[in-house]
Amino acid sequence: MRIQVVRSGGFAGIERRAGVDTSCLPDAEEWHALAAGALSCGRDVRPEETGIADGFSYEITVDGRTVHFSEPQLSEQQRELITRVLKEGA
Repeated sequence: MRIQVVRSGGFAGIERRAGVDTSCLPDAEEWHALAAGALSCGRDVRPEETGIADGFSYEITVDGRTVHFSEPQLSEQQRELITRVLKEGA
């Protein structure tokens, strides 16, 4: 499974991208469960002004399906997946 995260917005407006290929990871099943949970709550289209001023917006792509999120409306699974991908894929 290939997971990609794009974080944009924030005070400085700097975009950050990272990706993880779970096929060789020993905890791949955990990654898959996080990705499934994150995708189930996402929007298939970019939300219009649903975030907060200077907050981050996220685009998560898992095996070709892309969903969008904005702060502060992130689930715990979404937060964890975003954090792990940005850390692991850096």
